[in-house]
Amino acid sequence: QVRLIESGGGLVQAGGSLGLSCAISGGTLGLYAMGWFRQAPGKERELVAAVARSGTKLNYADSVKGRFAISRDNAENTVYLQMNSLKPEDTAIYYCAADRTTYYTYIPNIPSDYDYWGQGTQVTVYS
Repeated sequence: QVRLIESGGGLVQAGGSLGLSCAISGGTLGLYAMGWFRQAPGKERELVAAVARSGTKLNYADSVKGRFAISRDNAENTVYLQMNSLKPEDTAIYYCAADRTTYYTYIPNIPSDYDYWGQGTQVTVYS
């Protein structure tokens, strides 16, 4: 059974940084495209960043480009999301997701494309 375990959320002042981690167990990270999503109260779940199996093909939401960075370490079975210059509108529950795919450069962009989800971690940015 594949499990995704997020860590690293918390409370941070606007302009600060946080790093999130997502560890996969019961599976091999290199077989999955990975994504970070977020969901704020009353809003739909949205893609923040995603990375293909290759690790070199990336996709970011326009709202986080230049501030967030997704990366993966297949040897450690972990995906990361580094968040800089945080804004109050970044406040949300952040979810890690995995899509088992045979395509090395494919990036899934919508929630229904993903097979597995973590439990979520809260990120709160105050001004």
